[in-house]
Amino acid sequence: MYQHLLVKRDGDTVTITMNRAARRNSLSADHLAELLAAFREAGTSDATGVVLAGAGPVFSAGHDFADVAARDLTGVRELLTLCTDVMKTMESIPQVVVARVHGLATAAGCQLVASCDLAVAAESAGFALPGGKGGWFCHTPAVPVARSIGRKRLMELALTGDVIDAATALDWGLVNRVVPDEQLDDAVAELLARATRGSRASKSMGKVTLYAQLDRPEADAYAIALEVMAAASQLPGAREGMAAFLEKRKPAWPD
Repeated sequence: MYQHLLVKRDGDTVTITMNRAARRNSLSADHLAELLAAFREAGTSDATGVVLAGAGPVFSAGHDFADVAARDLTGVRELLTLCTDVMKTMESIPQVVVARVHGLATAAGCQLVASCDLAVAAESAGFALPGGKGGWFCHTPAVPVARSIGRKRLMELALTGDVIDAATALDWGLVNRVVPDEQLDDAVAELLARATRGSRASKSMGKVTLYAQLDRPEADAYAIALEVMAAASQLPGAREGMAAFLEKRKPAWPD
């Protein structure tokens, strides 16, 4: 079904693997279109989690310059719009999305990591916004990265263009875990299992609301969260969770 991806389902988890190893999993328009389709398909399924991975020695080298260089202004704008749609779709689907990062994740590849809900990195991983020392600054990749690591660290990453190692990415908040390379798959599965416990409907609503209130003024964030949390209290999963707590038993989730 896909030319640039491998998509498989194992139990409640869909794994989307970028499969352009010869091109360092660079993001051409065709590759981005397939990512968008795969995430949309996963989003409409009954899966609870999605893992984004990369085949070969590199997670993703970012935009495919061969594609970019062949485009005029309108064409590049369309390409960046497609890329933005992929990032926003990962945030909007109800499933928990985890990046499985090995090797380098640079430019839009780093943007992919920052746009996932969670990220686990191998010790071999590295992260960069290399446009800072090149000719095409990483404007759009910096958007989700900024929301993960903060202003000063973003400025260092974006202005120098230098690679930071996995330990630094963990310290800066770009990833959740760093593990030895041989433990990467187990660590991804363990974190995803913990992040997908409980009521599916409740977690789906929770993820949407977290992104909706993120970076808004506190009063606006509370206004959003208050209304959603009040409505969510009436969900079957919320009712079951409260009943199970009061009755001192394990919940039997209805969804």
